[in-house]
Amino acid sequence: MRASLCLALLSAALLLAGCGTTPQPRSPRGNVTYSQLSPDQSSDIAIHALGLVGTPYRYGGNTPEGGFDCSGLIGYVYKSRAGIAPPRTVAQLSDFGLPVDSGDLRTGDLVVFGAGRPTHAGIYVGEGRFVHAPSTGGEVRMDRLDSRYWSRQKTAFRRP
Repeated sequence: MRASLCLALLSAALLLAGCGTTPQPRSPRGNVTYSQLSPDQSSDIAIHALGLVGTPYRYGGNTPEGGFDCSGLIGYVYKSRAGIAPPRTVAQLSDFGLPVDSGDLRTGDLVVFGAGRPTHAGIYVGEGRFVHAPSTGGEVRMDRLDSRYWSRQKTAFRRP
């Protein structure tokens, strides 16, 4: 009788422990699980991105020494500050993590531009600003979402 009672209590404890875990968010397609970034990781991502302003643009680039394209910048910053390896292309970034409403943006969120097929991406750094690697001949820079050019673009926000 005592053994049965102990077994029943152990089973109940294991069942309750399993129910107490927080489920991880899933991508909209439901087949890949992404971890949520802590506020400290999000802040580190934004600060590191700001520190890369002025790095030359280079198509296919993904290091400070070699330069960055937009997705290379994102991959480098997320990998070095949060240990997350985002997808390498802008099209893939548009499905990375979870969608975020513009009113819920926080530092470290992704900003993805383009109607239909996405064409560009950056890292939100707060106060309506984002860091990105814009184009050949340019440099990593910070821009405002409400600027004349960027405010006219279809924009989506993602949180890995």
